[in-house]
Parts: sequence; C-alpha cells; structure tokens
Amino acid sequence: MVAFPGCKLNLGLHILAKRPDGYHTINTCFYPLPWTDVLEFLPSPSWAFAQSGLTIPGGEGDNLCVKAHHLLDLDFHLPPVQGQLHKIIPMGAGLGGGSADAAHSLRLLNDIFSLALSRERLTAYARQLGSDCTFFIQDQPAFGAGRGDDLEPIELTLKGLYLVVISPLIHVSTAMAYASVTPAPAAEDLRTVLRQPVAEWKARLVNDFEPSVFHRYPELQNIKQHLYSMGAVYASLSGSGSSLFGLFDRPVAREVDFPGVPGWSGWL
Repeated sequence: MVAFPGCKLNLGLHILAKRPDGYHTINTCFYPLPWTDVLEFLPSPSWAFAQSGLTIPGGEGDNLCVKAHHLLDLDFHLPPVQGQLHKIIPMGAGLGGGSADAAHSLRLLNDIFSLALSRERLTAYARQLGSDCTFFIQDQPAFGAGRGDDLEPIELTLKGLYLVVISPLIHVSTAMAYASVTPAPAAEDLRTVLRQPVAEWKARLVNDFEPSVFHRYPELQNIKQHLYSMGAVYASLSGSGSSLFGLFDRPVAREVDFPGVPGWSGWL
C-alpha cells in the first residue's frame, strides 16, 4: 500500500511562553501542501526498511517511519512488513516532511492491518512521535496551540493563489531558533489576522522566528525580499526555517529566479 505524505506551511507563528516541560507554548496555523514524499508498506516474510532519494541523517532506528511502526508493534504485535521511503521533501526546512512520513506510516499500518484505530487514537500515537505529527493525521488547515499539537479546524483556503516554496540548503537548528527568541504575548490574535484578505497579511501576519533566524542567516532574509520583488502578495519563513514561501496571484518562474535551489511551485 502506497501513500504520498505531504508537508505544511506555517501561516504565522507566535511563541508565547516557555513551558515547564521545556517546550514552548505557540500559536500557528498549519496549512497542507501537495509537495510529497513516497511511502510504501507491504506484508513481508520479515521486517525490512529501505530509503531512497534525499539522504536522511542517522541510522534506521532514527527514522520516524520506523519509530511509528515500532510504536504500533508494541501494542498490536504486527506481522512483518517491508517499508520503503523515497525522500523528496527537504529536511530541517520548516516543512514538517519527517512528521508527515511518521503520521502517514501510522495511517498506512492502520489500514493494512485493519486496526480500526480512530482519528483520536492515531493522534495520540502521533503525539508521541513529535508535535507536528498530529497535524498530518488529518491533513486539513488547522489552528495549532499548546506545543502546536492542540489542533482545531480553521476555515481557511488559499485556493486560487500560486505558491512558491524555496528550500535553500541551510539547516536551521530548531533548538537554536527557539533559544534565540524571547517568548511574549502576540500583538494581534492570529485567527483575527487570518480572516483578513491575504493582501493585508504582509503587515500583520508574523513569524516570531524571523528576526533571529534572519540575523544568523541573512541569505534567508534576502530570499524573502526577492519573493516580494517578484510580486508576492505575502512571503514568510515557514516554521523555524530554512524554507520560505511566497503567495502570488499569478504564475512565476521559480526556476529562473532561484536556479539550482530546491523548491516547489504550483496553484493551490
């Protein structure tokens, strides 16, 4: 059985407070994207897992797909499977590709072995794998609170806009990014801003990671500025980076403006 785990954008990201458990309380909006990896699990005489495409750091046991399988196997003693992940979405890029792979592994295994796990139970398993993983159980626009894993649906569509995602080969440490931000209450409620026309977002929709990440990596700020020079209605860092995205009301030539830089573009 094959799945195509996508990725996400963060539309706005407010870092509100440091939590006693070491995480941060945030507000953000997750929006799903059709830029995908390819994931397959098949029944097999013995366990096996293979990777292709982009190189994933670490050994097999560090892979989130493998961790997802082991998590379900602990409770359900699953028959052996052979897994294959073809990695396309860049890692360490603020797009949540690894989290998507983990969540879709749970979903695939649930279907293959007819475990009949509800969305709520799948979400509980996903939460053990990472904060962003819960979003990919549902793959619908959602407002994220708490660590980002307390989700509620949000009425939001970017349909009719042309998206450009630029993922330069820069790895931004999430730990470093959080350590460089001083948590504070948001100047404006995120959901209120998202209800406004996209043309108003430039002055109001904020990602709190941008000042410190741009200070450390000025080339990322240059990419954002270039997206605006190309005519973007709105442009931003996604998550803690390093990916940036621009929303346009017309197609643009991503490959011409950013030759050789990984990315994705298309109508939403």
